[in-house]
Amino acid sequence: MRRNTSRLLAVAVTAAMAASAVAATAGPAAAAAPQASTASASDPFYTYDGNVPLASLAPGTVLKTRTLAYHLVGLPTPVKAIQLLYRTTDAQGRPAANVTTVVRSLTGDGSRAVSYQSFYDSLNPQDSPSRAVAGNLTLGGLIPNAEALFLVPLLAQGYNLVIPDTEGQSADFAAGPEYGTNTLDSIRAATRSADTGMNADTAFGLMGYSGGAIATNWAAALAPSYAPDVNGRLVGFTEGGLLVDPAHNLRYVDGSLVWSGVIPMAVIGVSRSFGIDLKPYLSDYGLSVYQQLEHGSIVDAVGHYPGLTWKKMAKPQYADPNSVPAFLAAVNRINLGSAPTPTVPGDIAQGNGGVLEGTFGSPSGIGTGDGVMVAGDVRALARQYCATGDGAINFRQFDLLSHVGVPVVWAPLALGWLNDRFAGRTAPSDCGHIPAGNSLDPEQPAPTS
Repeated sequence: MRRNTSRLLAVAVTAAMAASAVAATAGPAAAAAPQASTASASDPFYTYDGNVPLASLAPGTVLKTRTLAYHLVGLPTPVKAIQLLYRTTDAQGRPAANVTTVVRSLTGDGSRAVSYQSFYDSLNPQDSPSRAVAGNLTLGGLIPNAEALFLVPLLAQGYNLVIPDTEGQSADFAAGPEYGTNTLDSIRAATRSADTGMNADTAFGLMGYSGGAIATNWAAALAPSYAPDVNGRLVGFTEGGLLVDPAHNLRYVDGSLVWSGVIPMAVIGVSRSFGIDLKPYLSDYGLSVYQQLEHGSIVDAVGHYPGLTWKKMAKPQYADPNSVPAFLAAVNRINLGSAPTPTVPGDIAQGNGGVLEGTFGSPSGIGTGDGVMVAGDVRALARQYCATGDGAINFRQFDLLSHVGVPVVWAPLALGWLNDRFAGRTAPSDCGHIPAGNSLDPEQPAPTS
């Protein structure tokens, strides 16, 4: 059964990857915000309608449960998925309801699981992994469909999978702390549900790339204080293509041929996540881009705004993003360099071949990266963890690979690293051998590297 199920999933994944590639490279005609189906948009499962206020319930409390067929590109597969509506905490510290998806181990083993954080990177809740699994198909939703390529090997090796909607039901793009609480409470919910086969003794590994790395790292960083019950069961975290200091990233992609669309996505995500109205600071053109992407995803942004800069987005008096205090304060809140240090082993991978994706150097002094993520920031964070933590840090920098190239190499290495952690082998460490990086202090400029 395991072999047949994995083969069927692999075939469907191939179709998903092809569709995703077409969507990601489509021209401007494909840039319109994806439209959700009426049925999915009105799905009552996503609404908490209990009599007890959410604030009175503990984070991780299961609110609703349903079982359905795991869908790929809208088509049902033989794999069953359990979806949980659970109580969590949003970016502003408020109680919220969110959804996670659980795929039980094909071997029936409930002792080990991987929490996989998707890089669906969207401002539209309809693009979330749980919606894709339930059969709703949107342009941005093709990404979590394609990511099943990373999930098949995990299932084949007997792991349970937990796949949270890391951005929450408002699609709070780039809100790292919320990504972390959504992930940790998803694990709590998965081990409190009688339907998942897991319990308080289930060991967990964290895994994610790009937007999924944001969730993975924030979950690992927040676990000791926010969810010590979960932290005690973590074997480690593995991630690649990490966003560390958003202020540096925004300057790095400024004017990029490919990744500059991340700038308006970040403006919208920060506005939404922290309840800040940034539209008064935008130019007419900036407002137009804001409206185009307000419900869009990364596939609507990447490659669609070549050469876009913050200066073009902002009114003349706000040409320097540092002149917008509310935005600067929010961006600094999601700087991983200011977050706590994880207490479990970590595996961090980063590309440094961003020239392949149209970022030709950086006039702002940030240095090089994979096209969207700053390599010097990732090195600095890894060194910081080595200096302040007791968990071993395994670090890899791929100098010839860009942001879209690293996952192909990272995924099998990450799986091997996780297998070793679950097996109880000593975690490898590159501490003492990681090259210097940028300053992560928001008050200090980043040097050229």
